[in-house]
Amino acid sequence: MPQDCVFCKIIEKQLPARFEHEDEQVVVFHDINPKAPTHLLIVPRKHIPTMMDVAKEDLPLIAHIHAVAQELYRKLGLTGMRLVNNCNKDGGQEVFHLHYHLMGWKGANG
Repeated sequence: MPQDCVFCKIIEKQLPARFEHEDEQVVVFHDINPKAPTHLLIVPRKHIPTMMDVAKEDLPLIAHIHAVAQELYRKLGLTGMRLVNNCNKDGGQEVFHLHYHLMGWKGANG
């Protein structure tokens, strides 16, 4: 675990976060600066700095992230979502630990 990685510290429970889901491969917690009514971060436990650092053997992990996003979509009763990965500084990445933003909405009445 890199000493300065905020997400590694959250995964290790060294920093607080409001968790929505945890399993052996990923943790999911609420973004502290939400951009949507539901804004979660899906973060693999394995430290991978950016999407460009994903290796062939990590591809099942990426599939798992998408499966977790689908599960949360249903569990939270969302009617629409965006699943976003920012890659590198020029792509808007601020924390260099692979993560996805799940931004969700619950229809016009939700």
